[in-house]
Parts: sequence; C-alpha cells; structure tokens
Amino acid sequence: MSDKAEEVYLNLQVAIASDKVILPTLPEIAIKIRDEAEAENSSILTIAAILSQDASLTTRLIQVANSPLYRGNNAIEDIQMAISRLGIKIVKDLVIRLAMKQMYQSTSEVLDRHFRAAWSTSVEVAAISRMLASMTPISNEHALLAGLIHNIGTLPILVFAEEDDELFNDNDALSEVIYSIGGRVGRLILESWKFAPELIDAVSDCYKFNRSHAGDADLTDIIQVSILQGGFAEGLPGTDDWTRIQAFDKLDLDTEVDSINIEENQAMIDEARSSIDL
Repeated sequence: MSDKAEEVYLNLQVAIASDKVILPTLPEIAIKIRDEAEAENSSILTIAAILSQDASLTTRLIQVANSPLYRGNNAIEDIQMAISRLGIKIVKDLVIRLAMKQMYQSTSEVLDRHFRAAWSTSVEVAAISRMLASMTPISNEHALLAGLIHNIGTLPILVFAEEDDELFNDNDALSEVIYSIGGRVGRLILESWKFAPELIDAVSDCYKFNRSHAGDADLTDIIQVSILQGGFAEGLPGTDDWTRIQAFDKLDLDTEVDSINIEENQAMIDEARSSIDL
C-alpha cells in the first residue's frame, strides 16, 4: 500500500468520526425486511405488509419477479405472489440490492459520473458472480448481492477525494487509493450494516489476489474471478498470471479458457444484469 493510500485512509477515518463524510446507510425498509426475514416466525404476509409501505419498491420487486431470471408460467400481479414465487430469503437479498442503486447517485455532477461508473462495474461483477455461483453450492442470490456491494467502499473514498483536487484529478493515483483501501472502507460500511461475515470478507478481500484458504470455494473466490473475468483488475498486483490465483482452482476453472466460460453463459449473465438494472 502506498503512503498516499494510507494517508487517505487515516484522514478518511477522522472525517467519518467527525461526520464530515457520512458512510452509506441502508434504507429503513431494507433493515425491517432483513430483520423480519431472519426471524424464526417470519411470514409472507408480514413481509408483504412491510413492503406495501413503499409503492416504488413493491413495483420493482414485482418487475423482478416477472423478469426472465425468475419468470414462471403465470404473471405476478401482486407482492404476495412475488414473495411466494421468489421465497423470503431471496426477497431479503433483492430488497437490499434494489436499494443499492440509489446509493450510487450523487447531486454533484462530477461525483455522479464516478458513482455511475462504479455502479456499472458492480452490476457486471454481480451478474458474472451469479453465473459462477450456479456451478457451486453457494446461493446464486447471495453471490449476486456480494458482487453488487464489492466496491461499496469506493463511494466515501470518492466523496473524500473530491476535496483533494490533486488526487481527484489524477486517475491513476485515485484508482490506486481505491484499490488499496476500498476493501477496508467497505468493511466499515458492512459492519455498520450488520452484514453476514462471509459478505464482509468478500468485500474486504476481493482484491487480495494472493489470498489462500482451505476448504471449498467461497464468496470471495467468486467475486475475485468475476472481477478478473469482467476485466476490472487490469494492471493490479498479482493479476498478471491467473494460474497463481487460487480462486480459479477453487471454482475448478481452467484459466486458459476463461473467456469461453463467459461466452457460453452469456444469456444467464445478461438476464442477471437486466434484473439488477431495472
């Protein structure tokens, strides 16, 4: 990590502590849905009642339920039908992911351009992650959500960097800072959201390409491969030789035919991308 990246991280911590930079927060309705979905006595009726408080979110959930990714034989016409088709666990992840897009918007024109680029990257990584997860026991929706939040730490870094003209206008330096400390900042955000440890680790470690672990493939492996497959890690340390990146072995992927795997599953990726960016 460069001295500049470490300096930015330390100064950002001070800015967060003094409320000069505010970490992104989950909408209240997303928190309510998550708490209800994780309760022992959770029910479709209760979750539908919570969702009915937000007409826009309800409409988007119904749209997602009718999208090619989830569409069944019959059209979904109301939120209870949507929850029944998707299941409570998937609805929980969907509500969080539908709330994400608004976080990647800014009233500052310059920041908004950077935010939208980050969102575009998130969508692509999420879509590839869902496809890769389909080859493992890992939940497709969990992988999609992990991909969507993998660069959430970028947002407060950009907000902070906007006040530093020299850094903000130097794309190489800004990118180096983001890749160096984005995972650490993302961990701060997700810990404040009380996310599951495996999601926090995936965000924190997704650019640590020298990572090694025992056992089967995990969410971090999926996100790492998705980032590389999507072309979002070019020039980063440890990415010049994919055969040395354990994540490919964990997913039983041949690095010599990596692009073929993407092409063969392009329809699945396109469907996931469309369901995210409604």
